[in-house]
Amino acid sequence: MSKLKVKTGDTVKVMVGVDKGKEGKIVKILKDKNKAIVEGANMVSKHTKPSAQNPQGGISKFEAPIHISNLMLVENGKTTRVGFRMEGDKKVRFSKKSKEII
Repeated sequence: MSKLKVKTGDTVKVMVGVDKGKEGKIVKILKDKNKAIVEGANMVSKHTKPSAQNPQGGISKFEAPIHISNLMLVENGKTTRVGFRMEGDKKVRFSKKSKEII
C-alpha cells in the first residue's frame, strides 16, 4: 500500500462526482480502503427504525467515504498536487504548484 498524500485535517476539494467542486476538511481516513470522509461532501440518507435510543426513527444524513483519487489538496485557496522530498533527514510533503512545505 502506498503512502497517502492527504491527512486528517487537510482541506480538500472534490474533483469528480455529484459533489464536484465542494470543499471540506478530512474528518477520517480509511487507509485499508483508500477512502476518506470529507465533512459536507457525499451526503447519504439512511432510514433508521424506531428503537429504544431513538423512539422517533426517521431519516438520518451522514457523510459517506470518497475515494482519495477523487480528492485534491487545497492550499491558499487553490488546488495542488502533493509530492514528497527529503529535508535533511526528514521526509516532508510539499506543494507541486508553489514548491512550499505543507
